[in-house]
Amino acid sequence: MNHFFKNPHWTRRLTYTFNRLGSSYFTQNPRALTRSAGAGDFDQPESWKSMEGVVQCSANHAPLSPISFLERAAKVYRDRTSLVYGSLKYTWSETHLRCLKLASALTHLGISSGDVVATFAPNVPAMYELHFAVPMAGAVLCTLNTRHDSNMVSNLLQHSEAKILFVDYQLLDIASKALALLEQTKRKSPVLVLISEADDSINGLHSNFYEYESLLGSGHEGFKVRRPTSEWDPVSVNYTSGTTSRPKGVVYNHRGAYLNTLSTLFLHGIGAMPVYLWTVPLFHCNGWCLTWGIAAQGGTNICLRKVTPKGIFDSISQHKVTHMGGAPTVLNMIVNAPVSDQKPLPHKVEVMTGGAPPPPQILFKMEELGFGVSHLYGLTETYGPGTSCIWKPEWDSLPPVERSKMKSRQGMHHVGLEDVDIKDPVTMESVPADGKTIGEIMFRGNTVMSGYFKDSKATKEAFEGGWFRSGDLAVKHPDGYIEVKDRLKDIIISGGENISTIEVETILYSHPAILEAAVVARPDNHWGQTPCAFVKLKEGFDASAEDIIKFCRDHLPHYMAPKTVIFEDLPRTATGKLQKFILREKAKAMGSLC
Repeated sequence: MNHFFKNPHWTRRLTYTFNRLGSSYFTQNPRALTRSAGAGDFDQPESWKSMEGVVQCSANHAPLSPISFLERAAKVYRDRTSLVYGSLKYTWSETHLRCLKLASALTHLGISSGDVVATFAPNVPAMYELHFAVPMAGAVLCTLNTRHDSNMVSNLLQHSEAKILFVDYQLLDIASKALALLEQTKRKSPVLVLISEADDSINGLHSNFYEYESLLGSGHEGFKVRRPTSEWDPVSVNYTSGTTSRPKGVVYNHRGAYLNTLSTLFLHGIGAMPVYLWTVPLFHCNGWCLTWGIAAQGGTNICLRKVTPKGIFDSISQHKVTHMGGAPTVLNMIVNAPVSDQKPLPHKVEVMTGGAPPPPQILFKMEELGFGVSHLYGLTETYGPGTSCIWKPEWDSLPPVERSKMKSRQGMHHVGLEDVDIKDPVTMESVPADGKTIGEIMFRGNTVMSGYFKDSKATKEAFEGGWFRSGDLAVKHPDGYIEVKDRLKDIIISGGENISTIEVETILYSHPAILEAAVVARPDNHWGQTPCAFVKLKEGFDASAEDIIKFCRDHLPHYMAPKTVIFEDLPRTATGKLQKFILREKAKAMGSLC
């Protein structure tokens, strides 16, 4: 049983203490949670209670929750198209009804408040509906990365204690093996619900499962939604992408999800009734909170099972897509798409990119194709987007290359965050805004995670000093905009000099023959470390290691240029992030170049 998720009384008391004393109190007083729980601090009256005539009641207070976005959409946009998937199409009133029935069906399967419901599926309609139905049943949504293997899926199901697993028919084999592994641990396997698209996708299967549409059809449309008793009640658990270590379970609460949804809509400039193409995985930070956001604005969700350049251009042309998002990998896919796959855009399509610093060259090429690109930055721990390179009109007059460089910055925090800063991780002092001094990016505010599920030690370390420590290194420019330089663990120290792998990768991307590039440290007996580049060439292009090294030496200080170049496909997560820990192991295994 998930005791943390199933104890609303403790959650309410914890929320009050955090609001009253501030998160820094707990980092400076590690025993405070234990002491305060029984010390009577929670019984102190709030300041507003001293004002005569003021009262908190159902007329003026309700816990913030993204559930309300769907309920409003069903009233305001009831007959407008909510979702399109191939020939399948729903309106917002239909989507609301389906989510109600699905939530009802979940309770009939024994799901109660605080239980975890997991999903293992691509961007199909069921994934969208589950983002509302699960919290409407009072449960906690856990969306699993579709690139995980059976062993990882088994581990995460065990860690999350999921009671139900919704799995897409194309991923059933992986899920079945994961459940078999789970049974070997003597743990009870979750109930399996199969998301199928045709009768032939369930032929030959054992009878010990539910089918998605049949399960949904068994629910009641008059189901009474189980609303959160506190805004701090958990709404989802999102496991980190595992680019550097074993994934951690990041807990989101209803309040943070609500606020980050609205903030992301502001950042992306999404007005009423957009047409949104789902190229961001719905399992990644709950689709950067736009699963809930498109409902808030009564938009149309265009679902893609598989993201391809042809699928993107065809969807934009057919459905008149207005907005989409994706990691720089998706942008790279678009700009290097075969001419036969490309189609003229019906209008300017706004693209939100994040997940990794985008090379300026890719941003420039995207705008040449007619896309408008906004650059966001954040982590799983910040509900996805946390900062944005908010564009200034005076930058319009800059040369195209300079504009792209400005746009590649990570910018400033959005309205849902209290603050973001670049700090010395030891002294906690802010670094000077000189564009040179490197520090760690730190966040604080309502759209920072509640904590890491079942990992108090990691939670305490992440919040040490009263800020969330991102592990990303950056500089602060004189205008206050931040610019990521590297992950703390990715910085290369060569002969006492710090080398930003992102700066080297930016130069590599400007080479006409290079499609993808990643730089890591290779051990060196003389210099300590030297840059090692892993590159993938564009189809039909050719370049030698010597050519690439010379190119970098012509555009960088010589000590920053790679001394080793390896040609191969780059390992990535399903969200497009480079798995540099794999490349670091390969470089380490090579040994010293000297």
